[in-house]
Amino acid sequence: MTSQEIPDKLYFKIGEVSKILGVKPYVLRYWETEFKEIAPFKSRSNQRLYKKRDVELLVNVKNLLYAEGFTIEGARKKVKEFLKTDKDVQKKSQLEIGFSQDSKKLLKRMRQDMVELLDIFK
Repeated sequence: MTSQEIPDKLYFKIGEVSKILGVKPYVLRYWETEFKEIAPFKSRSNQRLYKKRDVELLVNVKNLLYAEGFTIEGARKKVKEFLKTDKDVQKKSQLEIGFSQDSKKLLKRMRQDMVELLDIFK
């Protein structure tokens, strides 16, 4: 992934993602059709809501297409390789960490996420 600054939020609207990446919203919608891994949640009002993980993936896609000159097909393959490697790393770190997370910290983060969700659906 690139070191692009992505705010620490639970969900991002398409306009926010568009500004973060510096591309038009229609480009994001097109990438959704080309990369099945990009699947934003849709609210009851049918607004796209991207998770931070989706935004990170979109930053990676943009870098592959614009900076590294990959074709859509080539970028698809790279994204699949990246996700496979990333899942392997996550599994390994989960095994190493086990259940040592501080529950108070986890609950605080969950509360923040719930507040963000409430703000989105207001």
